[in-house]
Order: sequence, then C-alpha cells, then structure tokens
Amino acid sequence: MSFVSLSFLVFLPIVFMTYWLLHRWHKWQNVCLLTASYVFYGWWDWRFLGLIILTSLSSFSSGLLLDRFSQSQGRTRLVLWCNILLNIGILSAFKYFDFFTDSLASLLAHAGISLDMPTLGLILPVGISFYTFQSLSYTIDVYRGQIRPTTDIFSFCAFVAFFPQLVAGPIERASSLLPQIQAPRHFSYDEATEGLRRILWGFFKKMVVADNCALAVNQIWNSQADCSSLTLLAGMVLFSFQIYGDFSGYSDIAVGTARLFGIRLTENFRLPYFSRSMAEFWRRWHISLMSWFRDYLYIPLGGSRKGTMLMVRNTLIVFLLSGLWHGANWTFMVWGLYHACLLLAERLIGRRHFSDAPSWRQLPRLLLIFVLVSVGWVIFRADSLPAALHYMQQTVQGIMSFSFGGLSYGLQALLWCVVLVVVEWMQRRCAHPLVFSTGISVFRFRVVRWTVYYLLLLVIIFAHGEEQTFIYFQF
Repeated sequence: MSFVSLSFLVFLPIVFMTYWLLHRWHKWQNVCLLTASYVFYGWWDWRFLGLIILTSLSSFSSGLLLDRFSQSQGRTRLVLWCNILLNIGILSAFKYFDFFTDSLASLLAHAGISLDMPTLGLILPVGISFYTFQSLSYTIDVYRGQIRPTTDIFSFCAFVAFFPQLVAGPIERASSLLPQIQAPRHFSYDEATEGLRRILWGFFKKMVVADNCALAVNQIWNSQADCSSLTLLAGMVLFSFQIYGDFSGYSDIAVGTARLFGIRLTENFRLPYFSRSMAEFWRRWHISLMSWFRDYLYIPLGGSRKGTMLMVRNTLIVFLLSGLWHGANWTFMVWGLYHACLLLAERLIGRRHFSDAPSWRQLPRLLLIFVLVSVGWVIFRADSLPAALHYMQQTVQGIMSFSFGGLSYGLQALLWCVVLVVVEWMQRRCAHPLVFSTGISVFRFRVVRWTVYYLLLLVIIFAHGEEQTFIYFQF
C-alpha cells in the first residue's frame, strides 16, 4: 500500500480510530498496530508476509536465547551469528544472488569460459533491506548488553513491522522504538496536529516536487541525444530533487503518521542540500542508514582510531556496502565508492566541522557540495556504468563547446524545486517548514497559518505530477 494512494487515505482513518478506541487496553493497541502493519505490507503481495514474520520470530527468539546463555560467550556468539547469517542469507537470496551469478558468468565469458550459471528469478520483497537491518540491530544490541530482550512477542513484531516506516524507513533502533510500543500511550491533540503538518509537507515534496521532477527526468534520460547541455544539466538537478523530494517526503509522511499514534520516529533527513561539506551531507542524508553502518560496522572495524590507513579501509568498506545495500547493480557500488573518495579526500586534507545553520556567505560552498552530490546521482540513476558515463560526457562536451541551447523539458518542475529551496531555506532553523514561529511573525495569527495549510493542500491536489512509485521501495 502506498502513502499516496486512495486505499491509504481510507486505511489510515480506520486504523487511527480503532487504535484510539482501544486506548484503555495497551496490549490490544499493539495488536491493532501489528494487524494494521501486516495488512499494509500484505497489500502488495501477501506471500511476503512469511518473510517478515520469519525475520521477526528469528530475532525475537535470538534475543531470548542470548539472555538465557548470557554466561556463555561461545553460545551467545553462536546465537548472534546464526541470526545474522539467516537474515543476511534471506536478503542476499532475494536481492543479490542473481546479480552475483550473472556478474560471475560475464567475467568468465570475458576469459573465454562459457558457463551456464543458475539464477533464482525471485521478486524482491518491498522494504526487505529496511526491516532486515532493523531486526539485526535489535539482536546486536541485546548481544552487546545495551538493551534487555523483550518477552512480549506482539510488541516486538509491531516494532519490526510498524507500518509508517516499514517499507522505506527510517531504520529504527529497538532502544528507541520498542520502549514506545511497550509503554501506554494517550492521545495528544498537539502531537496529532504536528503529525498532520508533517504529512502535509511530505505530500507536497513527494507529489508536487518529486513526481513533477520524475516526468521531466524520464523524458531527458530517454532522449539524451536530442537534448542540449542546459537540458542535461537540468536533468541532473531535477533528479537530485526528485530523489530528495521522494525519499524525504516519504520520511516526513512516516514521521507524521507515527505521531498520530503517539510514537516518535527518528529524523531521517535534515536539509541535506544545505550541507557545506561531504561529511555534513552524510550527517543530513538518510541518517538512520548511515548511523547504522557507523555503529554496527565502521566503529567495530576500528573507525578512525587506529591510523589513517585503517580509516581509509573502513570508509571504503562502509560506502561500498552502502552502495550495495541500495541495489544489486555496479552503478550503486561505484556511487558508494565515489562518495567514499570524496569523503576521504575531505578528511585527508583537513575538514571544518559545521554546527551552525548555513548562511548566505557560505553559498559557494553549498553550491559546490550540491554539484558533487548531483554528479553522484547521475551514476545512481543510470541503468549501467556506460550509460552514466555517456550522460556525463554529453553534458561536459556541450559545456566545453558552449552548446547550451534552450531548456527542452522540466521548467515547471524546476520552479517547484525553487519553491522548495526557498521555503526550506527560510525555515532552516525549524524542525520542518510548517513549524511557524508564534513571536512577532505574521504566522502568530491562526487564520494565516490555516491559509498556508489550505493553499498547500490545493497545490498538492491541482499541481501534483503523475504518480510515481517511491524510489526507495526497491531497496
């Protein structure tokens, strides 16, 4: 079930009312959440419910076994690795098996060896990378002694399958989300209205910005030979905003929906295109994934504590695996390597840490980081490495020959991108753009605030683009 579908607009109020009618019976609230989450996930393909249930039961059982064998390091390590191998094995079978067998067959063919490699031809379950990492974090945290294992299977399964963030994150930690599910919850009008504001802004970013950008981006990529350099440059910029509006818009809807149920999710984006360094960009983009890799891979490998060479190695490992996490294609791995190289170059020449909000004086630095990130998105968007290289070659050759021409596609989408940037820049010190100051600002008047909400709703209804599948559903 998609957030931007009619079925979800019917589904959400029904679940919301049922959930709060059960406010006196906390356990039944969790049963309601779990049932709703399985209905939400099974809407795509009910057969994949077996996978998420298997993942939940294996991690839940592993937590209990880790507690039972806590005095035996050998047994706890065995339980941990059995659970990791089971979950990574399921993920690899569905997502990576065919990719690696095809790559091996291609490599052997170049060496003159013809080999018919077996493939599984499995359909990739929606969101499998997200809930697999979420489940693994629970088992690892229990193994480390950072949290106590739960004995409430309904709460745990609701934690793994919590429908607002199930299929595209943010990737939650058990230490943050599980206690909220296990604790009694009471309806709060302020929390609910805050959630609706986040949902509204998320719909704008997804339906107006991302979907309009997607139409132009597809046209540009499908007719590159006929496009001027200006149009190809616009395609780079538009895809940067497409993926940002798509993914961060989804995250806003997820965070807002969770607030309707009295639950707070972690922030997954903090205005990443206002970053002044690559390190800052990765502290602002897909925060839950990068913090997962930091805590469960980068730091256990030694982080940056054991010298420059190991820091370089660990950074390369993290970003190569981050690229692979996004999909079974060499483009994703090269995209990860590209960002690793940028980040390492920044670290090796010395970087400045930014803790304040960006200012106009830092505009050149902001533009540089945006350009570097946008080049990376070309690799991410392309179907193959030759396709990415061809796109960039055409763009550079046109620029070098001053062959810009007119803008063929995407003017309307670019205007919505400008609106997004202006609004987020003005509100960059707020939790999100629809948080209005109640000081001397004109927004202290309720009628002004509600006018903004209704105008935004009208824009979503009448200016939305053609519906596009969330990009991160494939991951």
